[in-house]
Amino acid sequence: MSDQNFTATFTVDQTPEEAFQAITDVRGWWSGEIDGRTDALGAEFTYRYQDVHYSRQRITELVPGRTVVWHVEEGFLDFVENKTEWTGTDIRFDISPKDGETEVRFTHLGLDPDVQCFDGCSSAWSFYINGSLRSLISTGKGEPNDRETTDGEGESL
Repeated sequence: MSDQNFTATFTVDQTPEEAFQAITDVRGWWSGEIDGRTDALGAEFTYRYQDVHYSRQRITELVPGRTVVWHVEEGFLDFVENKTEWTGTDIRFDISPKDGETEVRFTHLGLDPDVQCFDGCSSAWSFYINGSLRSLISTGKGEPNDRETTDGEGESL
């Protein structure tokens, strides 16, 4: 794991199992149209936000209360020169107990400062991970954008 990958870490009072359940409820915290199962090993799901971002993820690791890993099988980003920057990258969630709390560590392997998407994508991931996902775990309610918003406000990946 390179130190150059995008990483975000936070802690919550909930259990690792509760964090795991929230992470696998992708529709509860990530904006856009999500099709397919997001909670089964080997399952594939697609994410689409307008004509700006499309990706197909395969769940390659799923250890309740510990780990979730998605492999991006196919990706398209309209706002960068290399439209397939996400293809072949891995999105990883590591969950662990820490000092009576639960730590969630998110890493997008392959999203590093050398790729054009890094600034915009890391900003959006920061919102979804540190804001929306953290809120879903802590309060039971995430903060995904409304479906297909076109007002240009709010981050989207």
